[in-house]
Amino acid sequence: MKIDIQDAKIELIQWLTTLEDTTIISKLIQLKSRESKDWWEKISDNEKKSIKAGLADADNGKLKENSEAKSIYGKWL
Repeated sequence: MKIDIQDAKIELIQWLTTLEDTTIISKLIQLKSRESKDWWEKISDNEKKSIKAGLADADNGKLKENSEAKSIYGKWL
């Protein structure tokens, strides 16, 4: 059974507006906090290292033309 996401959201909003249980509200706030963390916190140390190296290369003018990148990485795009 496929869930209509818009209907599910409305149903959750309606349920939330009537909710009085502070324990459930606290759990929902914790869930929201965990789910909305910055993507940077979710990636591996190797990915962070690679991104930082790429940014350092860009800052130092070590850039390649778009056409060169396409020829190298085109098979994965």
